[in-house]
This record gives sequence, structure tokens and C-alpha cells, in this order.
Amino acid sequence: MNCELAAAQEQEVARPDLQWFQDAKLGIFIHWGIYSVRGVGESWSFHNGEITHGEYMKQLDGFTAKHYDPAAWADLIQRSGARYAVITTKHHDGVALWPTRMAPGLPPHASPYAQARSTEHLTPAKRGLIEPLFAELRKRELKCGAYFSLIDWSDHNYPAFTKDSTRYAIKDDPACWQHFRDYYQGQINELAAQLKPDLWWFDGDWEHSAEEWEAAKVRAMILEKNPKAIINGRLQGFGDYATPEQNIPIETPKTPAWELCMTIGSQWGWQPWDTVYKSTHDLIHIFADVIGHGGNLLLDIGPKEDGTIPAGQVTRLEEIGRWSSKHAEAIYGTRAGLPNGHFFGPSTLSPDSTTLYLFLANGMSGSVEIKGLDNKILSAEVVGQPIALKHRVVGKISWSKVPGLVFIDVPKAVADPWMTVLKVKLDGPLKLYRGHGGFE
Repeated sequence: MNCELAAAQEQEVARPDLQWFQDAKLGIFIHWGIYSVRGVGESWSFHNGEITHGEYMKQLDGFTAKHYDPAAWADLIQRSGARYAVITTKHHDGVALWPTRMAPGLPPHASPYAQARSTEHLTPAKRGLIEPLFAELRKRELKCGAYFSLIDWSDHNYPAFTKDSTRYAIKDDPACWQHFRDYYQGQINELAAQLKPDLWWFDGDWEHSAEEWEAAKVRAMILEKNPKAIINGRLQGFGDYATPEQNIPIETPKTPAWELCMTIGSQWGWQPWDTVYKSTHDLIHIFADVIGHGGNLLLDIGPKEDGTIPAGQVTRLEEIGRWSSKHAEAIYGTRAGLPNGHFFGPSTLSPDSTTLYLFLANGMSGSVEIKGLDNKILSAEVVGQPIALKHRVVGKISWSKVPGLVFIDVPKAVADPWMTVLKVKLDGPLKLYRGHGGFE
């Protein structure tokens, strides 16, 4: 996965309304596929030579989805506080989790695993898995996202195969490349027509240019089926928002919207050894940092092949949900908070900029400080508790335009076990002093 909204953000393309996405704040990413049978790396394990392609594809025989319960998954996602979910419809291995009718390119003497590659056709699951989940999510008024790999290392008409081998160069066989484009665009049309995803999460665009992918055409195809659909920033400049991966930007991205995708453990899909998950404390602090910069967190889970979700991942989502529910007003529908340097921690703002929410890192108590606040504070309290807090302004010089330092007293007794949040009501829209102090 590459990490940036392509430089072609400058492309003149019409952008759908991103408001629901910017308000959502939390999404759940789901990496599920045949790689969960043996618990190997999704697609990359054969691409990088850790396992042969043949051995990797034999996992089709063990993918049962026998305990898959889309309603239970949707309930868990709702309990987590997420407002949308994104599931892998097809990873780089080319195995579709919906009943695709598109026929892939077949090499001479093709094995059965080169036939129509879907969970319906080639696995004991014998069904499509995306539509039931989308239906359950929509019952709960949650948005539905479709991860789709542009690349397909299993398709004979796709140029790349493993890290150290290729099938052909596009310039030498443009007809073969056109066959592949017809195939993958046909699959996108299937998903767009049948499921109408609210969000498209593309991956793999780094292997070819926008012209080679026909990215403008792909965007137009999607919006024809659902004009409100939004697209992530991995379509060579024809997406709507940035998608950094695993690491939080230091400065707020300048793109219209952005989303950090991150694993709960260290892997995207289920692997038996990957059981050291990020703590709930750390995940909540990461989440607060992301929304403080105006972004979303897309937190990944990896179900097992039978459709069960590891207990530790379930626990993390439920605990995040309890914290988010308690602090909902400081999270959903808010905007990026104070710029770096004004407060030692994340913060968010109400849409009208008259309420400031301060997220206190690591159980911070005592006095918390705000610098450069050029507003009067009408009140300060703890979110989720009816406790008013005292505040004071120090260092204010009567004849100077430079505001004083604000200190808010926070007793230890009000601390949230994961992260305390303060609500600060201002006398008007936020005004900040950004000068050098002194005699200004």
C-alpha cells in the first residue's frame, strides 16, 4: 500500500460531498480472505517468495466461512463507535469475496485455481460474503466501504507476478493489458451496480500510471452508479482523500480530508502468531491524535477463515466503543482543534468553533495549560461528568494585545481510565494569537 494522496490532487475532478466521512471519525477495516486459512501474509507471502503461488492458492480448499455471522460483525462495528466499515472485496491475490462473473485471463494448461476466482466458485464457503455484510451495516445506518485491489498477481493477463518476475511489458503486449483492464473494470462495474458502495478503498495503484489504469474512466464509472460515492487517494490522483498508513502525520494534512489506516496488531489479516495487540490506552490516544488533526482512524481487524474474530480484537473494539460513547460530543462531527504549540495534547472543535475539547494524555491532571487563546472562557467541565472546573488566566498585561496563559484545574478524581476530555465553552468562534509576545 502506498501512503499519500497522489500529487495529481491538482487534477480537475468533481468531488462528492465528504461531510459524512469527515464527521464519521472512526471506521473499521476488515482484511479477510483465503490467506487466513494458513495464517500467511495476504498476497505478499507468495509475491515475496515466502510460499509458492500454488501452495498459497490451495488455501481456497480450506476457506469455509462456516461461522460467518454478518449481523454479529455489524453489531460489533456499531458497538465500537465506528460509523463505517471497509472490507476487502479482492486483495492482490485476485480472489473475489463476491460472486463475480468476470472470467480472468487463463494461461496455457490452466489449473482449476485460475478459473473464476471467487469464494462462491472455488471455496467450501460457496457464497458471496460482501452483500450480506453491507445489508447488515445499512440496517444500522453505517456506511459501507469496498476495498479493491487494482493489481491482480494471479491473473495471467496482469504484467506483474512475483517480486522477481514479470509476465510481460505493457509496451510489448498492449492487447494483453487491455484484456486485463476490461477484466478489472468489469469487476468494479459489478460491485458498483450490485452493492453501490458508499466508499471505494483502492490499493495497488503504484504499479501503473493514471493513464495505464484509465483512472479517470474508473472514477466516472463509479460515480455513474453512485454519484455520492467517495474514493480514497490510491487511484493515481483521482481520489478524494489522503490515506497515510500506520503513522500519524505530524502536521495536519492539507488535503480536503484524510484517514489513517492502522492494524490492531502488526498484520492486516489473521496470523496465529500476531496476538500482541496495541493496548486500548494506546489506540484511544492514537485515535484522539488523529481526530485532533481533523482525520479519521480506519482500524483494522483480521477474522479467521471460518469468520470468527479473535477475542482480543473484539475486546479492543468494545473498549474503544465504550470510551467513544462517553465522549461522543468531542468526537463525531467535530473539526481539527488547536494547531501544534497551543496545548500539550490533541483537541477538537465544534463545527461553529465555539466549543473546544481538550484530550488529556496519559491521565493528565493538576493544571492544564492553553497558550494564545484570545477568547474568554464561559465555562469548563469534564465530558461525561457533571463537574465544573475552575480556570484562571495568568500573565495578561492590560496594555498588551498578547493574551495571557490559561490554566484549567483538573482534579485526579475526574480522570477517565483511558483518556479524560474537557469541554471548554468560548465567548465566540475560536480566536488565537500566533505572534511572538513581548510588546506587541
